[in-house]
Amino acid sequence: MPAPGVCLNIVSERNLKDGQGSPNNPEKFLDQDFHQLKQFCLKERLRFVDNLFPPEIKSIGLGSLAREDLQRVVWRRPHELVPNPVYIVHGASRFDIIQGVLGNCWFLASVGALTSQKRIMKQVISDEQSFSVDYAGIFHFKFWRYGSWVDVVIDDKLPTFDGRLIFVHSKTPNEFWPALLEKAYAKVCGSYADMDIGSISEALMDFTGGPHMTIKLSDASGKLWETMRRAGQSESLMGCGTPGGAGLLKNKVLANGLVEMHAYAITGVAEVVCKGHPVKLVRIFNPWGDGEWNRDWSDRSPLWELVRPEDQKYNVVLDNGEFWMSMEDFCRNFSDLDICCSDVNFLAGSYSSSWKTEVHRGQWVLGTTAGGCSNDIDSFSRNPQFHVTLKEPVEDPRDESSPNLLVSLIQKSHKRNRHLATNFHIGFNIYELKNQREKYPASFFKTNPIGKTKTFLNAREVMEFFRFKAGEYLIVPSTFLPNEAASFLLTVYSKTETIIEDSSGYGMTRTKMIPRDNDESFQLFLQYADEYGEVDAERLQRLLNENLHAGHSQKKTGFSLDLCKSLVALMDLSVTGRLSEFECLRLWKRAVFQRDIFYDMDVSHTGSLSLNELRNALKVTGFVLSDSMLNLMALRYGDSNGEITLENFIVLVLRMDCMAKTFKRLAAGGPDMMLGENEVMFFIQIFN
Repeated sequence: MPAPGVCLNIVSERNLKDGQGSPNNPEKFLDQDFHQLKQFCLKERLRFVDNLFPPEIKSIGLGSLAREDLQRVVWRRPHELVPNPVYIVHGASRFDIIQGVLGNCWFLASVGALTSQKRIMKQVISDEQSFSVDYAGIFHFKFWRYGSWVDVVIDDKLPTFDGRLIFVHSKTPNEFWPALLEKAYAKVCGSYADMDIGSISEALMDFTGGPHMTIKLSDASGKLWETMRRAGQSESLMGCGTPGGAGLLKNKVLANGLVEMHAYAITGVAEVVCKGHPVKLVRIFNPWGDGEWNRDWSDRSPLWELVRPEDQKYNVVLDNGEFWMSMEDFCRNFSDLDICCSDVNFLAGSYSSSWKTEVHRGQWVLGTTAGGCSNDIDSFSRNPQFHVTLKEPVEDPRDESSPNLLVSLIQKSHKRNRHLATNFHIGFNIYELKNQREKYPASFFKTNPIGKTKTFLNAREVMEFFRFKAGEYLIVPSTFLPNEAASFLLTVYSKTETIIEDSSGYGMTRTKMIPRDNDESFQLFLQYADEYGEVDAERLQRLLNENLHAGHSQKKTGFSLDLCKSLVALMDLSVTGRLSEFECLRLWKRAVFQRDIFYDMDVSHTGSLSLNELRNALKVTGFVLSDSMLNLMALRYGDSNGEITLENFIVLVLRMDCMAKTFKRLAAGGPDMMLGENEVMFFIQIFN
């Protein structure tokens, strides 16, 4: 039943408008309130145990450990492992981290990058937690997830073998922030095993909430060094990865000290002078905590003896997994560079512009809005459409040739567990247009887009910069293939005031339609009315099934008794459980009117409406629905193929009409309304 999820979506959207979802006011992940839970545990003298991510095998997941090893796991709190556990010892540092048996170097490399930016790190890792003051066995961390910051609550029970942590741990035996952070992220992913194998860009985004860019180092331009230098100055997080060779073992250590198919953090860049010539260097961190590059500019490279005295400070020989290498060697030995930031000016190459952000959530739903790319404009037109109004910008003169618009598209799988999620190939097109607010038909998309993603990528995010003049535009996000279902987050960053609207409609728009009269309807009523001149649900069922389909040979399922009870509840103004003459005739006339629309719109002559036909039929009845509302109708009233029968179509239209009129009455004083508990229960009973 869709209603609870829909209600949660409405609540979530309202909360976002009220400021929830920011780093200072994060949403509660899985609806767990850290402060309430902690106060309860302190009051009751309890140690918190998280029943939503319990210390059980299912939280570890399958694949990370052998089945026999899963039986050996013992969950222990830190004070059961060491006598004096400490949350953070002398500040959180990348050098604290030692990777465990889990293949999550992508996550730990991101943690290494995170610790190099202290302000951002404090958003994720609260340092106001302790194993001594007000200890209750409960901790929390904040991550950015698909448009909102969320506060993730965990207990401090950690998986161990023989009293030793299985997964990430600190080089300092009594320090536990790395293990607790990893557990919180495992909860977000679904299990520890769901963290196995990934892209460093994923965690970088979850640590910053900012736009992300990937640079293929084989195609890097001469501006790469300047890009990395500016990234370091703008509090960006950077990571990189080594390529994998055909037939080579995963994570094989190469002769040069680098690890095959491995994620690294970039923790700095510097320019030194060697024998009178400038040399550009990149500092890189291996999340294993050891294993370093052993060629030019490594810790013990003789080249360090040839630099200026003031550059000697960069050479620190600690064998801690961090090392320097030249820019040229970096591009030769690594495949890609990921940069994630909270400052769009950096990515755009701007100077002092103030960027504004608009975020919209949407869905590609099977049979309705999952239209695929513009190779087929008929199906492409079914995709969600967003109308963008760009105002004239006020810019720094130095920015007049730089981009003024950044469009980011992030896909979100409907799967709870990360390893079950599928990344589809996604992208978007942008069209210039004239004023129009309704959804654009297929014929419109015969025109060429003025902007689009360079290619469709099977990545979590695709983004592109543009420079557009002030005007009206349409953004159409899509998967490459039709009928690929997922949620998405469309974010538009601009240097000017921007108005973005869903072109498919604002929830539901009602245009009044008058059904035609029928003089024979009274005689029909008399045939089925009881001796009191009323029609109950059973009599209504016979009336509709024996008369409504007359003259139509297409398949029909008939009105069930439950549907007829719903119709009686909708039309029974006196709340007697029966329809009077006036109520029954009113229902019959509307049913006939909607039947004729149904068969007119059934262009495939199947006796049911596809979702595209449903949209057209509802428009004729007077309803213009947003994509999200149409998706909901398809889930609630469609069959397994997403098609709508005549019977369900009539019930749907009557319910929508009743709901629209009720809302109009309740919201007479303004655009919003408040419902009491009894009113909410009434709506559930009548309209569900």
